[in-house]
Order: sequence, then structure tokens, then C-alpha cells
Amino acid sequence: MATSITIQQAATATGLSIHTLRYYEKIGLIDPVPRQSNQHRLYRQEDLNWIAFLLRLRATGMSIQQMLRYAELRRRGDRLASVSERKALLEQHTVALEAELLELQETLGMLRDKVALYARMEQQLQANHHE
Repeated sequence: MATSITIQQAATATGLSIHTLRYYEKIGLIDPVPRQSNQHRLYRQEDLNWIAFLLRLRATGMSIQQMLRYAELRRRGDRLASVSERKALLEQHTVALEAELLELQETLGMLRDKVALYARMEQQLQANHHE
């Protein structure tokens, strides 16, 4: 990959729209992206890595507000208070995600049981139909 890429290339690489990338930068979710002399943004690998992390958080249901808080803490640097609060935020999110996964696993088990029940019923009905 090149040292830096355009916003169009970043959109393609991340799966986000150009509009979303600009919006994330505007609200402070993404740090200001360096620009060329013509003011076109140039995304670096570190920008793409951060965006990939944000997408993972978003995919797990973290709110934009929580992500903004995390981004704010990250900008404060690796100081004890910042690191501790980021860790706590991720721990809380992890606990919530684990609870959601448990609920989904229970629901998946129930659905599998229903599918198996209907498969047995189909077999029984087909056997009765052939008699």
C-alpha cells in the first residue's frame, strides 16, 4: 500500500462512504486527516487502522457517543487516567457483548430445537401420507 491514500481509496478500503469519513472527522471520531496542498485528504495506514478499530466497535453495538469518548481519551495520550478509563470503557462493553452473545446462543439453540421438531414432524407427516 502507498504511504498515503485518497479519501476515495480510503472509502473503498474501509467500506465507508466518503460522506461518512468526512462526518467522522467532523465530529472528532477520526483525528484531522493530513491534506495535500490542494486540500485533498491523505489517509495514512494509522488512520485506516484506527477506522478499522472503530468499525469493529460499531459492529459490536458500541454507540457513537461511547466511541467519541474513547477517541477523546485516546487523544489524551498514554497517561494513567486515559489508559484506565479506556480500559474500563472496553471492559464494560465486553461484559455487555458477552451477555448479548449468551442470549444469542440461547436463542440459536431454541431455533435449532424448533427446526429439528419440524423436521421430525415433516418425516412423520410424509410417512403418514404414504400409507
